[in-house]
Formats: sequence, C-alpha cells, structure tokens
Amino acid sequence: MRRSCPMELPEPRFFPAETPLSVLTTQPLGKALDYRAPETGARTGDFVEVPLGPRRVLGVVWGEAEGALPAQRLRPVARVLDVAPMRDEMRAFLIRAAGYTLTPLELMLYLATRAPGLIAGQAMRRVFRAGPTPPTRLTDARTRVLDTLAEYGGAALTIGEITRAAGVSPSVVHTMAAQGALIEADAPRDAPYPRLDGQRKGNALSPDQGEAAAALAASAGDFSVTLLKGVTGSGKTEVYLDAVARCLRAGRQALVLLPEIALTAGFIERVEARFGARPAEWHSGITQTERRRAWRMAAEGGAQLVVGARSALFLPYRDLGLVVVDEEHDQSYKQEDGVLYNARDMAVLRASLCGAQVVLASATPSLESWANAESGKYARIDLPARYGVAELPQMQAIDMRAEALPSGRWVSKSLQSAVAARLAAGEQVLIFLNRRGYAPVTICRACGHQVECADCDARMVEHRFLERLMCHQCGATAPVPTACPSCGIEGRMHPVGPGVERLEEELRALFPDARLAVLSSDLFASARALKERIEAIAAGEADIIIGTQLVAKGHNFPLLTLVGVIDADLGLHGSDLRAAERTFQLMRQVAGRAGRAERPGLALLQTHQPDHPVIRAILSGEEESFWRAEASERQALGMPPYGRLAGIILSGPDAQALYAHANALAARAAPLQRIGAQFFGPAPAPIARIRGRHRVRMLVKAAKGAPLQAALAEWVGQIAPPRNARLAIDIDPQSFW
Repeated sequence: MRRSCPMELPEPRFFPAETPLSVLTTQPLGKALDYRAPETGARTGDFVEVPLGPRRVLGVVWGEAEGALPAQRLRPVARVLDVAPMRDEMRAFLIRAAGYTLTPLELMLYLATRAPGLIAGQAMRRVFRAGPTPPTRLTDARTRVLDTLAEYGGAALTIGEITRAAGVSPSVVHTMAAQGALIEADAPRDAPYPRLDGQRKGNALSPDQGEAAAALAASAGDFSVTLLKGVTGSGKTEVYLDAVARCLRAGRQALVLLPEIALTAGFIERVEARFGARPAEWHSGITQTERRRAWRMAAEGGAQLVVGARSALFLPYRDLGLVVVDEEHDQSYKQEDGVLYNARDMAVLRASLCGAQVVLASATPSLESWANAESGKYARIDLPARYGVAELPQMQAIDMRAEALPSGRWVSKSLQSAVAARLAAGEQVLIFLNRRGYAPVTICRACGHQVECADCDARMVEHRFLERLMCHQCGATAPVPTACPSCGIEGRMHPVGPGVERLEEELRALFPDARLAVLSSDLFASARALKERIEAIAAGEADIIIGTQLVAKGHNFPLLTLVGVIDADLGLHGSDLRAAERTFQLMRQVAGRAGRAERPGLALLQTHQPDHPVIRAILSGEEESFWRAEASERQALGMPPYGRLAGIILSGPDAQALYAHANALAARAAPLQRIGAQFFGPAPAPIARIRGRHRVRMLVKAAKGAPLQAALAEWVGQIAPPRNARLAIDIDPQSFW
C-alpha cells in the first residue's frame, strides 16, 4: 500500500515482528510503502531490502504504518541490512532539505544512499597494491597499471578497478603479481580509514592566524557559523585545519568541502602531512569501492575526516562536529540538475541539526554570507594580510580603448611589455581568459552560417588541441568542418573570438623562446594528470601559464609575479543578478595568484570600461565598500539576500505544449498573490533547447519572510505538466540559464 511521503519525523522505536511498517524507498513513487516487519523486528532508521514488484530495492524504516492493511496482507521486509541505521538527525536533515528545495523525499534519500553494494553487505575482496619488485619489462600497459595505483594514493584496488582505469587486460595484472610487481591479498570490502592524529603539531601560526584559530576554538563544540574572510595567501587553510585537529581531539568527525576535484589531490597531501594519514575522499574521481567504503565508514565512525565535493554533505556521519566550506562563494556548490540545492546553505542546515560548527572560508565571500555576518547571524573572522613576507599584488587597468590592437589579436602592447620584463627577470606570468577552447564561434565567411549544436541552442566551440568542435551545454562533439554545413563552400570556415588555446597560439608567436602551459579543465584526462602539471608549473617548468577560472582557485606558484587578464569585462555582460559580484570575486581571486612568495606581484586588467564601478572597486581593493554598495542595490530592489527568488523551468520535446502549460499556471497565480509574490514569464530560457528538449522559464519573486515554498507547491500542484515534460523548481537560483 502506498502512502504520501512523510514530512514529519516519527519517534524512533523498535517494531516487533508482524508490525506494519512505513518504509521510504529510493524509488520515484511519490509515496512511502507499507510492509510487514521481519521476524527479527526492525527499528526506526534501519536500512532494509524490500520487495517492489519483481525487484528488491533499498529502503529505510521511517516509522509504523498508520491505517495500513492488516499485517497478513502486507509483503514482509526481505531483511534488515548490516548497515548502521540512519540517525535521527540525518532523517530530519533529509526532511528539512526536501521541504526547502521542494524535492520529493525519496529523491533526497537516493542522494543520501549513492554508494554501490549496500544491499550486498560486507564481504572480503581480492585486491592488488604496488609491490617492492619492479616488473621484469616495463611495457606501456604495466606502466599504466603502476600509474593507476599511484593515482589513487597507493590504495589497494580490485582487478576490475585496475583494468578499467588503466585500460589493460586482467592478464597484465596477474603477470605483474606473479613477478612481485604487485602484491595480491584479501581485504575487507570496507575497512576503517587509518587514524588521523589530532595531537600532531601543524605549521606555526602567525599572530593573525593564532587569533583566528582561538576565535574558532571559542565557538567549537556546538552549532555556530563563522565566516573566515582572509585575503588570498593569508593562510585560511592552516586556521581551519587547526579547527579540524580540535574536532578530531574531541572524538567527532569533520567534513571539508572543496569546490573542485582539481584541488583535492594537493589538499589530501596537506592533510596527510598535518595528521599523519590520508582522510576519506568523496567525489566523482574515486572508485566505486572507495565510494561504498567512505559511506559505510562515515556511518560507523571509521572515517574521522572526509574531504569531498558538495554531495559529501549527504553522507551518514555518526557524529559530525565540523563542516568547512572552502571557497564558499564558488558557483560549483550549487547543484544545477537533479536535486537543486546549494551545499553552502545545506551545510548550515545539517550542522544546526547535529550541533556542529560551520566555517565558511573565502577571500571574496558571497553576498549572502557577507550579509549574514553584517547582521550578526554569522560570526566573522578576518585575516587582512598575507602569511609571512608576501604582500598583496598591485592592481592596474589597461585601457583597451587606447591600445592599437590589430584584428585577431588580444594581448595589448602594454601587457606584452610587462610580460617581457617578468620573463627577463626569470619570473612566471599568468595570462587569464575565462573561456575554454580555441574560439567560441566558428562562422562561414561566405554565407555567415555559425556552427551550432544539433541538440542545443548553443554555438559549437572549437577545441583545436582536441581537433574537435564541442558543445559546452551537452558535451556533444563533432569534427571541425572544412566546408560550410550550410552553403557547402570549402575553406571559408573561420574561428571568431579568443579561447585559451587561441591565446596560446598568439603568445607563442610573441614569445617564441618561452615555455607555455595551458590549464583548462577539458585538457586533462584525470585529476592526477592535472595535479602533476600544476606541480611541474610550481617547480618552474613553465614561463607563461594560460588558464581559465581553474587557475583562480587555491593554487600556489611561488615564481608567479604577473597576472594579465585578457577580458576583465567578460563577466559584466548580460543581465545576471550576480554579474558584478562574480566579476569582482573572479578578478580578485585570479589576481591573488601573483606575488605569493618573496617577490612582489602585479595584476593587469585589460578592460574597455576602466570607469565601470566594478572595475574601479576591483582596482581600489576597497572590498567592504563594494559589498555595501552591492548590498544596498539588492536591498532597494528586494533581491537576494534581501528578498527571495524561485526559478521554474519547464522542459520537454513540445515547445507549444510547454507554453500552454506555463500560461495556464500564470492564469492560476492566486497562491502566489496571497503571499505578495510577483510572477514573471513565461519566456524562453536563455538557452532555449538542451539535448533536444525545449526550455521555458518563469520567475517568482517574494519578500524575504514570505512562505514561498508552500505557495509554490500549491501553485504548481493545481495542474499536471504535459506528457513527457518536466517541471523543476529552483529555490534561490544562482544562474538564469
């Protein structure tokens, strides 16, 4: 029997055999299901395997079924799994998160159980790790095996994981084991992680860092939220690692969220040096075996520290005492598909339910966090100076209106001169352009046709290194055409505009003796390959680095003294609510890569709008003035964080049906009007078609204290979407694509 998914948390209790149970499954049914307790009984929060039609699926005992069929008419729970039960605070978190984001509760449960093999239970497995003896002959295949093991930090891997990651046959692995190059052994499928030593001394803290660490210590042990705002290079990481050490000494678990997998490898090594062992990891780059292990050990307390991406927030921690959100302003913390949530905000919710401390760390905080600190809702700690002898870089604008650049060139004479001077001094230069690929548009000079994605309303971007065109919306690729797909004329296809690959071509011509390196997310097959390239650059193996926003986050290049931004105005175009905020954050972050050691740094911003208020704020360094001005403007408009927004996206194969449904909703807006909300739309989404599905957007704006979720649920629930259409509600949207 199906029941509506419960949105209240029942009291935990034991249910004897034959008791009718309400079981929440991970299946998208919109209902909890009633089952009969097994002979051994069950407790609230137990993970169970239950029959659903001919299948068996994962579920959680949510409570006793009320008004259910007689027990003898219910199908029994197949078995209670050998997994730590879901804790009350975790169930409360899923309920609250589902209610806030208007996500079906079973979908939230799915997000919290994305670990393979939970139903299979604990068992032994055959694993391989690098041995003491080198292979008798080091072939390419054997080298790939050893590289794969090294990529995962020397962890033991199954033969399936090795063959998939290294692209070799099982016989290669077995031969290497027979030669002693690999060690083969049996191991528990999910063993506890090595213990981290919270008593070990870290690096010496500066006086500013010491004061910041003491302030965090004063609020530890219970729920609190602190904005740790420190200029780039000020040592925020050492401060919050001190908080991690304190959490470990208290016997509680800690979670550090990072915005990019690319940052994980270097940070893991830093943790290992600080605490004597590697933490658990949770991100898309780990194996399925490690994913299940991390999930189980978080629940059992066998993982003291987890370092991961945003979804690590949904692991079933036994006793979470600290959550650090590093680079808390970063857009990647917002999940833009499936369950739409902001990990920064969900971290605060999760911590409030389990009495944990939250540290939001950033050099350029989000306006939301800045405003919460201004109002006193969050504590705030500032690190105003760089660690040691390093000083903040100078920042200057290059007025492109006064630069005589030939067509098809983007590096100004002024920037060229500055680059030449730094190279002559043996220093490194970073040239920044937040645009991947070779050119954003490929156009036919004969007929004007622009090459578009067949499935999206988006231009195909040329990636010359890959010799392909790529859609940055759906990932589709195609060969670079020699003849125009529209008029068929050969030799008239021309790239328009710069990407980092085209910039590399220009810089190579300007500085033929310099060693160039391009850092862009699409150019590296693995996190390890990216890590190795970054380490080589930090060691001085490149003179000019050309990068996208990937280089703006957390990297430290001691020899880097000059940052040149090719198009500082790029993010100011369009109607994005957060355009000014994001441009300010990105420019300040990328400029912060310069001068992080003894040598002073300089950041040069090429701009056609040197008098723009955002450009002036970036150059002046008067950050508080910028935030106050931005806050004042948002407050006057009633926009976040001083008002509330919800984006509604209808998507489907039939655009006409989508507009008909959107207009029908617009005509039934009484639930929104009752809370004083404004309705805008329907209108085509800025990218009106992705993967062949049309997209129609609506926007709802309400006062900060308005009961927006309840009104939205009532409003969209009046009529069902068209067949094959999907309606998604994005509370607190971060983008408007």
